[in-house]
Amino acid sequence: MPHFPMALKFFKSRTKEERSEMSFVDHLEALRSHLFRSVIAVAVGAVIAGIYNKFLVKNILLGPTHNDFPTYGIICDLGKSLQLGDALCMKGIALKLQSTQVSGQFSMWFTVVLISGLIIAFPYVFYQFWKFIKPALTRQELNRTRGVIFWVSFLFFTGVFFGYFVVAPYALNFFYHFQLDETVENIWTINSYVNMMIPLVLGSGLAFQLPLAILFLAKIGIVSASFLRKNRKYAVVIIFIVAGIITPGPDVVSQLAVALPLMLLYEISIFLAAREDRRRADEMKEWS
Repeated sequence: MPHFPMALKFFKSRTKEERSEMSFVDHLEALRSHLFRSVIAVAVGAVIAGIYNKFLVKNILLGPTHNDFPTYGIICDLGKSLQLGDALCMKGIALKLQSTQVSGQFSMWFTVVLISGLIIAFPYVFYQFWKFIKPALTRQELNRTRGVIFWVSFLFFTGVFFGYFVVAPYALNFFYHFQLDETVENIWTINSYVNMMIPLVLGSGLAFQLPLAILFLAKIGIVSASFLRKNRKYAVVIIFIVAGIITPGPDVVSQLAVALPLMLLYEISIFLAAREDRRRADEMKEWS
């Protein structure tokens, strides 16, 4: 078993205090405490979002539908600088949302405020999660995971901004202008709009955790840098397929705007996995 020396070192490195086990009830009590603090933090964030709900809905939630949305100007200027004319230029969409349920607008307002509260409180929520699992880690593991709260939060907010400023405007423009037939008009409900925006933004925030997820899988020996390099071509194909679906037109530049950040995350994952492979190889030499 190639990982047996590492496992042996793992158990030997624990102090008596670290090896002392909490009872099941103690674990539940600790989990309840951390969950309660997380819920309070989300509630505080939701209250802040609720106070500024008009700005939140008009300028942020509906922001990608406005002509002055920053992404449209930046992408248009980029296309002109590349001598592509107006090929990359997009405009806001003349969107008129409707609510088909009695409590539709209120339920969507509550959903938007709650999700906003979760995004605002995310660093603290993850901090509570980290405090829950931290006692189970050795000193060596704690040293190797320094700054994890910062990096998880940084990648999450980077992904949220990417999803909001890049993925959302492309997706909205594509679906708004897509028609099965000219006689079929796109009239969206507030429910469908919000239910589309939330997965795009939160999904991007979670997708940007890829490097840390790969690093964790590399630490427990499930993936390696060689495996990721070997399957790079398949990953690139999948990334460009996703980018081709999201972008509204067939131009390569638009697809690259979406695909390049995802490819960069994959390459960062390979680098982190390779560093973990070298560390594991050095530890194996020490025990051989």
